[in-house]
Amino acid sequence: MMADVFSPQKRSEIMSRVKGRDNRATEVELVKIFRTYRIKGWRRNVRLYGKPDFIFRNLRIAVFVDGCFWHGCPIHGSIPQTNRAFWEKKIARNKKRDLVVKLKLDELGWKTFRIWQHEFRKPNKSVRRLQKSLQQKPDVQSLARK
Repeated sequence: MMADVFSPQKRSEIMSRVKGRDNRATEVELVKIFRTYRIKGWRRNVRLYGKPDFIFRNLRIAVFVDGCFWHGCPIHGSIPQTNRAFWEKKIARNKKRDLVVKLKLDELGWKTFRIWQHEFRKPNKSVRRLQKSLQQKPDVQSLARK
């Protein structure tokens, strides 16, 4: 394993600049797709368990945009060769957290919808999946209990 070229303090400073919101490659790109395909009714930055990137409140759908690296995409995910054990654990924790969030939102009566970053290259398939979810009517009785 190769040593980091930065001190722990400098590495911490660099990593602190990695944004969790408004990521151009994921969230901002999905906003463009929503607008292109005239998908309406979404909101951002809403306080909900798991911090979804977007929600459709009336339909109780939480949308998460997963970066291929950070969430371990089976197609494009890769583990860096340096500090490999750290990254394997980090990505495994992210996947576990994604599952916990999904299960909790299921409990709360929300449907989760995940989109991989690589799906933005050809958005038609994921847009069709999302539009199908948006056309489904929520169960009024289950919403009344929430």
